[in-house]
Amino acid sequence: MKRPFSFGSRSPLPLLAAGTGLIAATYGLVRLAYGLVLPNVQDELGLGVAAAGVVSGGASVLYCAGAVLGFLTAARHARALVVVAALSAALGATGMALAPSPAVFAVAAIVSSAGAGLASPALVAALQDHPATRRHPRAQSIVNAGTGPGLAVAGALALALLPSWRVVWVVAAVVTLAAGAAVLLTMGRGSPGPTTRALPPASWFTAHRRVLAAALLMGAGSAAVWNYGRAFLVDSGAGDAVSVTAWIALGAGGTAVAPTARWVSGLGAQRAWVVTTGTLAAASAALALVPDSTPLALAACAAFGWGYTAGSGALIAWTVQIDAPRAPAGTALAFVTLILGQAAGASTVGALVPEAGYPAAFLGAAVAAAAAILPALTGPRSGQPDPALSHSA
Repeated sequence: MKRPFSFGSRSPLPLLAAGTGLIAATYGLVRLAYGLVLPNVQDELGLGVAAAGVVSGGASVLYCAGAVLGFLTAARHARALVVVAALSAALGATGMALAPSPAVFAVAAIVSSAGAGLASPALVAALQDHPATRRHPRAQSIVNAGTGPGLAVAGALALALLPSWRVVWVVAAVVTLAAGAAVLLTMGRGSPGPTTRALPPASWFTAHRRVLAAALLMGAGSAAVWNYGRAFLVDSGAGDAVSVTAWIALGAGGTAVAPTARWVSGLGAQRAWVVTTGTLAAASAALALVPDSTPLALAACAAFGWGYTAGSGALIAWTVQIDAPRAPAGTALAFVTLILGQAAGASTVGALVPEAGYPAAFLGAAVAAAAAILPALTGPRSGQPDPALSHSA
């Protein structure tokens, strides 16, 4: 019997590895590496702090556009989304590598973020459709944790290559294309996802109201570290080696999500959100207070990386709990809201730093992250249906 060419149809490992690689590339090596190389880009191209915040905001908007496209199409067009995700991230990374001016760099950075927005819902759908992964409840958390290894690799590349930041983007482009190809080979062609309305009913959005409030606040609270974490450390007297090592610590924390996935998933979605987002808030506050202590700063970065990556997985678990058949749409909606929060947070921090300084801006971000805990403390608990949800129409 002839079947579509694919690898590992009986084992979940090939798709898990490939999906983790695509998340590592589109998030860790491309989207979030912007903050890693920002000090060097500023030195060479003259990109100011406020302008850097605007670029980050624009990148977040295009990320959201990609995630919205995924929201509408992932269930039936996951393969096409994987292709576009890999190409847009690689094209943006290549553009940044070749940028002769701040304007060209800004446009390329914005384009590159679409890849991450497309990749998340596409992989949620791919994992649900593949018979080898749909039976593994932690598959989504493991793949989503790819952000951590991607950050660690980005940091290692920066440590080896900086100040040659352009080469970092060339490597990121090549790795992204390879990861996209691996996902296409391992996911096979499969069958379309379950038939659902392109746009969920109003009750579905109402049932997600707490998820969206939590994601928005966590996004705002995380923007300071992602966009200005290394710049803050450099401003506090850390050299390139220490500030880049801090980025590797972020990645190490994110990578630690995989071995802790069983424990976190056992908490239930809301309790997991409280634990992970609380960790992120505490880490942001600690970094604001002790940026000149290398051991404490590295520990804070590792804790932040774990909290952010595990918290993103908790968002996926939360929307699966609300409506599993529409999990790709729920993931896209939650991540769109998260990144909108980051866009607002990045612009706010960019405006605050020149006026109040990095510590005050980072403490404000920590407060926003702490506020993100509140929506998870109300409403239905894990395993209980939300009375607002209706599958009618």
